[in-house]
Amino acid sequence: MNFEIEYIEKLANLADEKQLTEITVEDGDKAIIIKRGMQGAQAIAPVSVPAAPQIAAPTQQQTQSAPAAEQPKGTAITSPMVGAFYAAPSPGAKPFVKVGDTVAAGQVVCIVEAMKLMNEIESEVSGKITQICVEDGQSVEYGQVLMYVE
Repeated sequence: MNFEIEYIEKLANLADEKQLTEITVEDGDKAIIIKRGMQGAQAIAPVSVPAAPQIAAPTQQQTQSAPAAEQPKGTAITSPMVGAFYAAPSPGAKPFVKVGDTVAAGQVVCIVEAMKLMNEIESEVSGKITQICVEDGQSVEYGQVLMYVE
């Protein structure tokens, strides 16, 4: 996909209009990431999509003052986009999964709504859901951990 400047400008304007903090559009190994800061929306040139999000190491002060938190167990299922997390296919419906459920690779575990499109998120591994990290209806960021499968 060849991203045209008009398309990028429309995405930047949309970020301003809807007061979105970030928009990510992916096509294979190419992506456009638009982040909205204090000065309005800024387009970031198309880049290769990283294999996994980078996490900054905690500072010495953070590691000393933070209580020992239990490390999540299992493989993380992350959000492939910015949007709203939904645990069920519709309001009032039974959730796709809950903690303790066993899932198979390829099974739908939740939905992330982005720009009025409902995107089914599938587990890439088989196992048991050990933790769900977000609440139904909560906004999620690209790369944010949604749940863990062990």
